[in-house]
Amino acid sequence: MGTKHTEAAGKIEAYTHPAAGWGALKYVALNLWRERVSAGKYGTLFAQNQPDGFDCPGCAWPDREHSSTFEFCENGVKAVAAEATSKRVTNDLFSRYSVTELLAQSDYELEQHGRLTAPMRYDAAIDHYVPVSWDDAFALVARELKALDHPDQAAFYTSGRASNEAAFLYQLFARAYGTNNFPDCSNMCHEATSRGLPLSVGVGKGTVVLEDFEHADVIMIFGQNPATNHPRMLGELRDCARRGATIVSINPLRERGLERFASPQDPVEMLTLTSTPIASLFLQPRVGGDFALIKALAKRVLELDEAAVAANAPRVLDVAFIAEHTSGFDAFTADLQAESWDLLLAESGVPRATIEQLAQVYVKGERVIATWGMGITQHKNSVATIQMLANLMLMRGNIGRLGAGLCPVRGHSNVQGNRTVGIEEQPTPAFLDRLEQVFGFEPPRHHGLDVVATIAAMAAQKVKVFVGLGGNFAVATPDTEVTYAALRSCALTVNITTKLNRSHLVHGREALILPTLGRTEIDERQGVPQGVTVEDSMSMVHVSYGINQPASPDLLSEVAIVAHMAEATLGGGPGVGRDSLAWATYRDDYSRIRDDIALVFDDFHDYNARIAVPGGFHLPVAPRDLTWRTASGKATFIAHAVAHDTPISRARRRHGEQLMVMMTTRSHDQYNTTIYALDDRYRGVFGMRRVIFINQADLDMLGMKAGDWVDVRSVWAEGDEGNERETVRRADGFMLVAYDIPRGCLGAYYPETNALVPLASVADGAGTPTSKSIPVLLSPGVMPAGGGR
Repeated sequence: MGTKHTEAAGKIEAYTHPAAGWGALKYVALNLWRERVSAGKYGTLFAQNQPDGFDCPGCAWPDREHSSTFEFCENGVKAVAAEATSKRVTNDLFSRYSVTELLAQSDYELEQHGRLTAPMRYDAAIDHYVPVSWDDAFALVARELKALDHPDQAAFYTSGRASNEAAFLYQLFARAYGTNNFPDCSNMCHEATSRGLPLSVGVGKGTVVLEDFEHADVIMIFGQNPATNHPRMLGELRDCARRGATIVSINPLRERGLERFASPQDPVEMLTLTSTPIASLFLQPRVGGDFALIKALAKRVLELDEAAVAANAPRVLDVAFIAEHTSGFDAFTADLQAESWDLLLAESGVPRATIEQLAQVYVKGERVIATWGMGITQHKNSVATIQMLANLMLMRGNIGRLGAGLCPVRGHSNVQGNRTVGIEEQPTPAFLDRLEQVFGFEPPRHHGLDVVATIAAMAAQKVKVFVGLGGNFAVATPDTEVTYAALRSCALTVNITTKLNRSHLVHGREALILPTLGRTEIDERQGVPQGVTVEDSMSMVHVSYGINQPASPDLLSEVAIVAHMAEATLGGGPGVGRDSLAWATYRDDYSRIRDDIALVFDDFHDYNARIAVPGGFHLPVAPRDLTWRTASGKATFIAHAVAHDTPISRARRRHGEQLMVMMTTRSHDQYNTTIYALDDRYRGVFGMRRVIFINQADLDMLGMKAGDWVDVRSVWAEGDEGNERETVRRADGFMLVAYDIPRGCLGAYYPETNALVPLASVADGAGTPTSKSIPVLLSPGVMPAGGGR
């Protein structure tokens, strides 16, 4: 961190304490106070992640012990406090403020209004939301859906917080209606994992369970900031570090949470103000350099094996595993041998000596886990990067072994579960066959639209109705001006949500806000409490029961809202479903939904019985048993070349060293698009968000200094070189912060910088927006009105 700066907007001041510790407890208390959570609801925290309580609505990190008293973290408390807040949004707010006036408020200000309490409909004549009855709201949805020329003129978005029950019912409704248009949050985060891993190992999920961390001796963490995004992971890493495992952080930003961690649950660390070192080796590749780094690491492992053979020493490669369980190895090794070290070093930005050091750590490990987050998945070459990482792990048999494997760490608590139960715009024929068999209707067979394709289709008026099951689509997506215009071109936008956000204010000609129960709240149907289930990042499925009274008697559950929309649109009765798609029955008894999920997916057999066991059950992941559901029946080595001609390399040729590559990231007081507060204390940012992290040498090169305000423009060119058309997108008013980040690289928060991401810039083979590799130029600017907030 560079020089301390204080502005009217906030302040920049180095953070020198360990992650968590007393700071975490302080911010837990602050958030409970800020959200005005009544003392009577503090007990909610002790029901979080418990057998008879609710699953954390935050991240998807699994639970170590369901009987643990303190199975929650600082950011989990923020998510719970946001739901348990005593602040309410009623018709009074919508009467006082027009939509235009609300749109001028920041994302943080919108969040602070509190819980929504009743359904609302947009009235264009007065530019206000006005009350609407539930029956009239569902009738409006049905009328607009029935008026479309084709079911593919509707799109059904899903947030990863939706339960398995709600997500399954949602896809059943949309497919019975006639479309596979399921843009979802996976399309913007781990889609490269879901598309890349099946070709390598036969499944688009991680291959480890939490127990594997007890046995791993090396853990490599790629593009991930656990202290902010899934803090409970730090507790696991702390235990690993204490028993001697080597932890490696591979990230352009050297994150404080992977340096030292003080566990709030350890009385010795808390009372003695001590902490535990986490990572012992830090690599900082240039933004977008992970592919070249991993390929260089694989090349070095191969060299070490060749040296071992020449010296008649034990092999470095697991030749028995490779021979029995893999295909494509010879082509892969030929590609590695032909690759240039100079190119790999230039593209990765990591010195060869450091790569060789990491290679020694990797080959000495008998049981290695590789984890990754969106620092890997939001690049043009993200699918190739994940497949190269799978290659590296296969070289030493680090898949299907206790204490080893691939560990993509998802964001939202049930983003993985949503995909498992059918939220998929590219459904397999086998899944569609089973739907037809179980429910008696012919589902659509053609692929639907993902997030980016949905925005393009809305902009072209090919999608006219947008329904959002949770989330904040307008803010989560790239190319903000294009996305806003696309949403506003719709005939109807519907948002099922707990709190007010910007997506409700960027709407179609008609618009509905449908408020729903949160996961912390009691969901009772006909006097019987209903539980919902989620799947965490390690394929564990468990049940969740809310314990708080609903924020309003007018709220409906997500399941109920989906069932009502389906019934209003499709009706119900003989011939519609297996016997009938009895939406009312699903609405009143969620166990019926789980029974039918089990009929569609064999892995969910005895669903209701197995979730009754504390901790739930584990969905089988074939590679753990050395079973490979690939075309060859084996794990597959997939060779990839380093791309020479990319949008960033072409932009660099046009603009020279002035061209920077920006990665977007969360602040610590943020969960996805939800802004809880304006601090990012581990990075030393307080009271502001409009900042750009930059290397001091780049500041000197640009003739700028820390504390200067700048405007940012992204430069994106389409067409062949020599016949390119460059387009510019702007985001103005950011303060420069000197930071430990590689030369030529910048870091900034989203959603403030989403406007810089071109809609057409997506991951090859996945369609994920390239929010971690944006080519930009900086120019002098001024502090915006309202400071850097």
